[in-house]
Amino acid sequence: MQIPPSYSSGQAGLQSAQSGLTQATVDVAAPTAAPSRPNPSAESSEARPVENVDKTEALVSAVEAQNQGEASAEVLETSSETVGTIINIEV
Repeated sequence: MQIPPSYSSGQAGLQSAQSGLTQATVDVAAPTAAPSRPNPSAESSEARPVENVDKTEALVSAVEAQNQGEASAEVLETSSETVGTIINIEV
């Protein structure tokens, strides 16, 4: 099993956080479908949205993406400090 360098892990985490935050903002900005009235005769021909996104779930996803971004930034900062310490020891 190969362990990736911490810098690569930090970058991948930031990219994942960015895409998660983008998706969450799209979900929050999506218009909500108006509640339909139950009409058994027109139910088969009535156009319904394919997916109705829960705004609360989208907001929670946004907070999760923010936390992931902050954690990934800490990984990058620690990686940079560690490399700096190694360079100072070697010189």
